[in-house]
Amino acid sequence: MAANQKMEEFPPLSTQPHTIPETSTQNTTRRRRQSSTLGGDPRGDTGAGAIATNLAAPSSAGSTPTSPSPTDRKTSSEKRPRERKRKKALKLFRRWKRMSFRHTWVNPLILILAVLSAYLASPGEHNPLHAALFLSYANPPLHERTSTLPAHVGNVTQYGKGPRDFAFVAFYTVVLTFTREFLMQRAIRPIGLWCGIRARGKLSRFMEQFYTAIYFGVAGPLGFWVMSRTPVWYFNTVGMYEGYPHRAHEALFKAYYLLQASYWSQQGLVLMLQLEKPRKDFKELVLHHIITLALIWCSYRFHFTYMGVAVYVTHDVSDFFIATSKIFNYLDFWITGPYFVMFLCIWAYLRHYINLVVLKSLLPPGHIPYTSIRTGEFATVGPYELNWETQQYKCLISQPMVFFLLACLQTINIIWFFLLVRIALRYLLKGEQKDERSEDEAEEEEEVPEPRMANGLPANGKVVEPVAVE
Repeated sequence: MAANQKMEEFPPLSTQPHTIPETSTQNTTRRRRQSSTLGGDPRGDTGAGAIATNLAAPSSAGSTPTSPSPTDRKTSSEKRPRERKRKKALKLFRRWKRMSFRHTWVNPLILILAVLSAYLASPGEHNPLHAALFLSYANPPLHERTSTLPAHVGNVTQYGKGPRDFAFVAFYTVVLTFTREFLMQRAIRPIGLWCGIRARGKLSRFMEQFYTAIYFGVAGPLGFWVMSRTPVWYFNTVGMYEGYPHRAHEALFKAYYLLQASYWSQQGLVLMLQLEKPRKDFKELVLHHIITLALIWCSYRFHFTYMGVAVYVTHDVSDFFIATSKIFNYLDFWITGPYFVMFLCIWAYLRHYINLVVLKSLLPPGHIPYTSIRTGEFATVGPYELNWETQQYKCLISQPMVFFLLACLQTINIIWFFLLVRIALRYLLKGEQKDERSEDEAEEEEEVPEPRMANGLPANGKVVEPVAVE
């Protein structure tokens, strides 16, 4: 009886039914949470696989929690890696596309480094990339060399012409593309912002003209120096045809001519890709580039390069002055008006007087009516016949073709000169400073955010009131 009384001191089993179910419920809940976490990708994973899984999760979350059949498991396991690879490739493509639009200089730089690396792996003339980096056809046969070089040039190595020159032009087109985009985005744009240019349209114009001024600020003086080492100095039309055909040139002349071809090829790409905002004279500009590229190729292929270097110089120098005059206008310098008048005089002299002198030499032999100015140096100086063996192309067939191309170029220059004179008249009479060739930039109301330093001050050093940022 005492033992039974001690047994009765323990609580009956029926008094603890709620304790056991609670414990089992907690254990079951913990197992499900662990199972659901391990069944998916961790949320801290930022790789493409986690993104692909997260994109597929909403569609599976709304489905019934029934266990998939073995066939469904096999199908989903086969499709999931393919979908991840496809989405990862699409994501990388989108990143590359955004980067290409935002940093347009990166892709040309990658291509340049790839070419340089491939050449440095096995440097030398045996490498096919040698023609892209360096001039080709050194020391041509004696009968192909130009014999009319000035005495002060001396006995220099001459270079002939051939198909490998296309590789040189193509590679340096990429180089100039990289140079243009890198300078505009990394050097010129901060200068424009520092000068207080905030309107997007005006800033883009400033960047384009600043780069143009840099390029022609180098190409103009270089062209004069190159021309001084030829019989063409100073725009001597007789020297353009003496010793024709000019089938070989010194290294400086050939490099200058081909680099100019690369620049205009790169500008043609800018027009085709519309990297610059179209202007009112967009059609004239496209026609100008087509004629320029045609003149460059024809003059180089048919050995009229001495005429071409004169045309190069007249356009390069005048382009430098028009670019700098626009820069002064964007910055609202006091010198803008007098500088523009000086630029008009330089433009009229180089692009019209000098080019008309070149056109005069392409006329039939004789005199300009009512003057004593002689014409026809093209036909009277040097041989005037067609000979395919000696590459003698200065003849009756090529004369009107060359005259037509230069006359078309001169017509476009006259149209632009008329617009420039109208700008000058409006400035003198009404005080307006507007480029007639540019579109009405409505987007100039949209401003670029002002760059600020870490302390909150503007990058140009001027203290301004704080502005709320949305």
